[in-house]
Amino acid sequence: MNTLKNGTLWTDTDGNEIHAHGGHILYFEGYYYWYGEDRRKNYYVSCYRSTDLVHWEFRNHVLTTESELQPIRVRTRLSLINEDQSKVNIERPKVLYNKLTKKFILWAHFENGKDYKEAAAAIATCDTPDGDFIYHGHMNPFGYMSRDCTLFQDDDGTAYFISAARDNADLHVYRLSTDFLNVDKLVHRLWQGEYREAPAVFKRNGKYYMLSSFCTGWAPNQGKYAISDSIEGNWTILEDFGDKTTYDTQPAFVLKLNEEKILYYSNRWNADEYVDSSYVLLPIQFEGEKLRLKYYDEWETFI
Repeated sequence: MNTLKNGTLWTDTDGNEIHAHGGHILYFEGYYYWYGEDRRKNYYVSCYRSTDLVHWEFRNHVLTTESELQPIRVRTRLSLINEDQSKVNIERPKVLYNKLTKKFILWAHFENGKDYKEAAAAIATCDTPDGDFIYHGHMNPFGYMSRDCTLFQDDDGTAYFISAARDNADLHVYRLSTDFLNVDKLVHRLWQGEYREAPAVFKRNGKYYMLSSFCTGWAPNQGKYAISDSIEGNWTILEDFGDKTTYDTQPAFVLKLNEEKILYYSNRWNADEYVDSSYVLLPIQFEGEKLRLKYYDEWETFI
């Protein structure tokens, strides 16, 4: 039976704790690849894979302090460690596959690990989903701050990078270039002054949904969502989902299996011991177009 217990640190097929916080799952050629933050040792991003979303095989620390650095046409700051050799922070890594270039493209939130003032977007690529990613640096899209972020690819292949800007006051939506290596256009500034972070996007029955949380540091808060007919169109005002603390979680990403089987992946942060932060996975339910989220301590997965 494929049953998960929420609010725990899950283990991989070798019995080791899974460290993939604030991450993202990409489905590719029969496997689900789970990427996420790993702040232990010299690691930044780790990768696991599964066929059933329960049994996860560790594949690689795909981005570390020793990852290869390589410039691209975009002017970036090309460094993965500080001048004093201390680690930086690579947060909320998301990965898409680009069919045009046959590359796996990673975008993430970059901070220097000291004062949280970099507020930059980081880019890395790889020829395989679980290989050693090459780091291409970090930059500020069109000069804007960029913090909590996500990626979304539409049905026509168009990709979007969504991140918190202006000291987290707004959420910016950027259309990416066709190779996913640069922002092409700022298409939206959403919910100005409402301080949303941890965005997660999915599409269902022609409607686009964006989940997010309020900015309260490590403390959980009321999750909210909005709906649109187009990523680049008008969005509704924010509505609540879950309880007042979203069951003590913050969105990481949403995984869509089909129109009715859509999964909310989230973190239950441990501010005192980051590496002990746990995972909560719940099925998203709907009443018409309205999104509903109920809590289950344990539940059997769809696969």
